[in-house]
Amino acid sequence: MNLTQKLTAEFIGTFWLVLGGCGSAVLAAAFPGLGIGFLGVALAFGLTVMTLVYGLGHISGAHFNPAVSFGLWMGGRFPAKELLPYIIAQVLGGIAGAAILYLIASGKTGFEAGGFAANGYGEHSPGGYSLPAALVTEVVMTMMFLFIILGATDKRAPAGFAGIAIGLGLTLIHLISIPVTNTSVNPARSTSQALFADGGWAMGQLWLFWVAPIVGALIAGLVYKMAFEKTE
Repeated sequence: MNLTQKLTAEFIGTFWLVLGGCGSAVLAAAFPGLGIGFLGVALAFGLTVMTLVYGLGHISGAHFNPAVSFGLWMGGRFPAKELLPYIIAQVLGGIAGAAILYLIASGKTGFEAGGFAANGYGEHSPGGYSLPAALVTEVVMTMMFLFIILGATDKRAPAGFAGIAIGLGLTLIHLISIPVTNTSVNPARSTSQALFADGGWAMGQLWLFWVAPIVGALIAGLVYKMAFEKTE
């Protein structure tokens, strides 16, 4: 595949991740009497990733997340020259997904963007968790997500099941961390929602949701490469 095809796939995949995952949070999580709640939102994020791992993974590798791209680069699975183009495509795809979500959500009378499924800590954490708690959560959750990705896509792993492991892994991560940060583990997802949230607070806290996921991903990539990759 050429780079244009890869970047198009990353744009579409991140668009779908934001529209599907964040859309479930904004439109369906608290719907009166029928809301899907945390469990439904967690499952929605897992399903978006799983569907396009199979749908577009053969084109771009199905990163849909700057942290994943960094982790795969650190793990020796992804070329440095494609890192910046991938990240740009992912961020733009996420913003496009959030824009469509905003357009849909604002079609309801009395709509207010509010937090718009943005990530936050302190008073903007769903459970009121502190900055240090949010930092640790995002580093560790992203680190484990990359271990799942690196392991499931290893040539020694059973073929054909990577999408299931990755999708369910992301679901589990959301079940753990939605109360803490609203779950990022993805700087593109965080950036897209922060742009549309009311009040400007989300943009002020966005730094954490770039730094922590990338740090966690780099740790996982380095550890996996050193500890588990074949040396012969």
